[in-house]
Parts: sequence; C-alpha cells; structure tokens
Amino acid sequence: MEKKLRDSVVYIGVDDTDIELFENQYIVPEGISYNSYLIVDEKVAIMDTVDARKGEEWKQNLRQALNGRKPDFLIVQHLEPDHSAMIEWVITEYPDLKLVASAKAIQMLPQFFESIQLDGRTIVAKEGEVLSLGKHSLKFYAAPMVHWPEVIVSFDEYDGVLYSADGFGKFGALSKCGFYGRDDDDWTCEARRYYFNIVGKYGVPVQTLLGKVGTLPIRAIRPLHGPILEDNLSEYVQLYDTWSKYAVETEGIFIACASIHGGTLVAAQKLAEILESKGAKRVVVSDLCHSDIAENVEDAFRHSKMVVAASSYDAGVFTPMYDFLHRLQIKGYCNRTVAVMENGSWAPSAGRVMKEMLGTMKNVEVVGPMVTIRSRMKQTDIPALEALADAML
Repeated sequence: MEKKLRDSVVYIGVDDTDIELFENQYIVPEGISYNSYLIVDEKVAIMDTVDARKGEEWKQNLRQALNGRKPDFLIVQHLEPDHSAMIEWVITEYPDLKLVASAKAIQMLPQFFESIQLDGRTIVAKEGEVLSLGKHSLKFYAAPMVHWPEVIVSFDEYDGVLYSADGFGKFGALSKCGFYGRDDDDWTCEARRYYFNIVGKYGVPVQTLLGKVGTLPIRAIRPLHGPILEDNLSEYVQLYDTWSKYAVETEGIFIACASIHGGTLVAAQKLAEILESKGAKRVVVSDLCHSDIAENVEDAFRHSKMVVAASSYDAGVFTPMYDFLHRLQIKGYCNRTVAVMENGSWAPSAGRVMKEMLGTMKNVEVVGPMVTIRSRMKQTDIPALEALADAML
C-alpha cells in the first residue's frame, strides 16, 4: 500500500492479512500492518522497513515512492524483525545510504544480519540530536524498553509528526481497520490488547517517554503498527498514560474462570448474577478455556477488580488458569483487588495455588472469604457467594 500523507511524505508500509499468529502467539483475525514511511526532501529518509513476509511488496512500494531518487538515510527505530527484516537489503541496494539508529541498535545489528557491512555506514541517533533533511528535521528521543532496549522515536519538527515505533500501535491490517484512527471504530480495544500484551510490562519506560514527548507540538502520530492518528490525540495519549501507570481504566469486575466440566463456570456465572443484583455496574465473565488469553490479560488490566475461579487439577490449579495467572505475572499485573473461588471434588488445591501466584504480584490485594465449591454448586453455596460479592463491592 503506497499512500501520500503530504507532498513530501509517503506511506510505504504493507498489510499482512495471511498471518495466523503475530509474534507466533497472538491471534490477529484482522491481520496486522507493518508501517514504513518515506520522507522525500533535499535528503531522502526511509523510516523503518518491514517483516520479511512482505519484503517484496515493500520493495515495490519503496521504489515507486522514490521515483528515481536515491535514499540518503535509513532510520531504524526498532530492531524487532517485523520492522527490520529488509535492513541488509537496503544497505546493499543503496551503497551510499547511511543507517541512523541508537548505539544499542547498531551494536545489535550483527545479531540479526551475520554478514552485514556497516563500516562508515552508521550515524548514532543520540538523545535530542536533530537530523536535517531540508524542510523536515527529525529530532530523536531514546525510548529504551518501549519495549526493546534499542528503541528510539523520531519527531519531525516541520510536520509536527511523532514516529512512535511500537508505541500507539494496534493489531489489525489497515485495509480492514482503516488507514486513520478516525476510521477505526475498534482502535481502543485492539490497541489495549496490543499494549498490555506487548508493551505493558514496561509501564515505567512508557511514562518516561510520555514525559519527554508530552510537551511537543504533536499534530499526528505514525506508529509501526495500526492506523495513523491525527484526530483526538489527547484521548490516545490519555489512554497510554492510564495504561502505563497501571491505573484503572474501567470500574468493573472481571471474572476469569477455568472450568473442567462446567461446574466452576456455573458458579462463576451465578456470582456474576449476584454481583449485578447487588448493584455492580459492570461484570464481565470469561471462560478461559474458550477465549483468547491476550484478551483476558487486557480485561484484567482494564478493570478495577477481578475474581479468579478455577478447578483443582493434579494437586494444583487447572492449566488455563495457571497459564493466565503466569501471563499476568510476567506482564506486571498490579494495583488491583482480587477474590478467589476454587472447585475440588476431593482435595481442593486451586485456591492455594492461585493465592500463591497472586501473592507474587505488586499491590494485589486478595479480599473476602475464598469460596470452595465441591464438584457442583448447591443451594448451600449461595451464602458464600453472597459474602464474596459483598467483599467485592
């Protein structure tokens, strides 16, 4: 997809609608975009490359946009292979081109390209330094651990555009979700799922970056995945501020359930009914055995409170719940209130394991009496569910 953004800036990225799993783990039913841009001024700069899956299509877009010009610079903001696979080809194809990246990125490049020749071909993009292209000037800001250590972002002082690397990205091919954020009805949902599963562990570095760029006169944000953002920028920035502070976005209770034969799920659904009858404004139940774990992680971070309900299994906890809580551990889940419900037919163990896992998470308070279901929920279990609901409200 080649598209003019201004007379001197062209989008040369590509959509990938055939991919099954992004990063070989995240389902992407609407595909993914690999965004790349070309600034054509007195000097010509390529802003990142794309994944090898779409390398040939990207080459065509680049050549068409160059229209006979030779690029002077390749700006490498992020070395992850979905953005960097074509670097060696560019270096070889355009022998006079200089590669501009952080010192860390330049150091890491041979890890990805064994035979790459960089002698005399690199410029270190230091914090606050400016690369003049003519009218356009790119000012660089270090963004380590958003979400790799070598990341930089670039601010075009002429256009007021922030090239934000993986920041402000989302799942979804542009041909399906819209080229601009205003055309994308689902931006927040899929951007949230993207953020918490890919960037979310690194909230502190994101806060640092927001502090650096927060005073810039930004008129547009051009990420490496997802639509270009030009309208309502304050809303997008506010969401990123909320997410990276691990603050509550939505007051509500997320009930995550892992049920082997359905008994635990019935009890979880009954708890949801009780919560709603007692005035809970928002209750969301997810069956972990039949849902996207990345979406469940998103919902856990989004809501103010959570209930984990699981069957006992092999003297521990049923594996979908273990996988879910392990994912929360490594993504930095914190600052939330959680309640626990377990099921066990002869030796309930799920509650103990879930409490142990929750206990490793920062500022996560386990509240209320733990509810233990024996095989199937009975009328005698209702008072315990009522008590648990009261503790969550």
